[in-house]
Amino acid sequence: MKSRKLKMGMVGGGLTGFIGAIHLRAALMENKIELVCGCFSSKPEVSKESGRFYNLPDNRIYNSYQEMFAGEIALPEEERMDFVVIVTPNNHHFEPAMLALDNGMHVVLDKPMTFCLEEAKILQQKVAETGLVLAVTHVYAGYPAVKEMKTRIAAGELGKLRRIYVEYPQGWLAERIEIESGNNAGWRTDPSLSGKAGCMGDIGTHAWHLCEYISGLKVEEMCAELNTFVPGRPIDDDGTAMMRMEQGVKALLAASQIAIGNANNINIRVYGEKGSLKWVQEDPNKLFFNTSHNPEQIIYIGGDYPYLSQRAQWNIRTPGGHPEGFIEAFANIYRNFALTVAAYKAGEQPTAEMLDFPNVHDGVRGMQFIETIVKAGWNDDTKWVDWVE
Repeated sequence: MKSRKLKMGMVGGGLTGFIGAIHLRAALMENKIELVCGCFSSKPEVSKESGRFYNLPDNRIYNSYQEMFAGEIALPEEERMDFVVIVTPNNHHFEPAMLALDNGMHVVLDKPMTFCLEEAKILQQKVAETGLVLAVTHVYAGYPAVKEMKTRIAAGELGKLRRIYVEYPQGWLAERIEIESGNNAGWRTDPSLSGKAGCMGDIGTHAWHLCEYISGLKVEEMCAELNTFVPGRPIDDDGTAMMRMEQGVKALLAASQIAIGNANNINIRVYGEKGSLKWVQEDPNKLFFNTSHNPEQIIYIGGDYPYLSQRAQWNIRTPGGHPEGFIEAFANIYRNFALTVAAYKAGEQPTAEMLDFPNVHDGVRGMQFIETIVKAGWNDDTKWVDWVE
């Protein structure tokens, strides 16, 4: 397999934002990727300032993503970007992603994948037609402890699953800060930019994906309630869903951005006939394992613990006792994506470990989750709603 670095471009991710810097640090962590170009903002002066800060030459800093793709495709293949990372408000995901795929370039998209379900299905079809790789950064699937939890459940250590609780409480939108400056709440609470879901599109999708990824089961029906607690806010800032999953498993999902005292407290508990497992992101290198009539066991995650699964070991970066966190989880997604792209470029088949990252199908499922919970959550009559296809 060729060992050269993959060349990355960015749409969004300028100095005035937050998540772009996280993506960039994570992408560069394994020394398999280099940033070569970008349109970092819809404001040319911000794009130029950001590109120079990232040490790019002026001729690889673009004023629009359309200009960027035209400029890059005109370069020799060994110089142009191999893939693009799109970290913009949701309403600007689809068009640059389609343009990248049309020009033979792979894509990494922040979640949710698109503005609406129809766009997601078009992207899915385009990926199938082109054979290119598209990753969606459902970051919590990148934690080694989550990988270990998934592996143990698949191996039957909990027996037949019965119930899942997953929650994601935040408190940063407990007041209407979107009408102030100096924060990134504005587009997240504007349906014309974020899409039809607020809290559920922003963090509820993470909780849903964690539930399906860890269990290996899909949601089939949902009964939900969405709330807007902050007066004047035009979109949900809180919600709860009861979910019926495959194999008769019941799940309860709660996400809130008005839960004062919480930062990013995503956590999940899975109960089966023989035992249970719990993971809390704010204590990321531990799994809590319980079986009937036995004291709780703590499963520690670390590179020197031989009892861990191959899936977890593949994604561990540090020795035991050195917790791996948010950026490392992002980096696992980027590393696996990069290895998959490199394998395809070399005419080789990626391994199962390489392919273990959220893809375009997860992106479509995420948009279906949003459609389903909005359909169920704003219904005055409490009733079960089939998964929106």
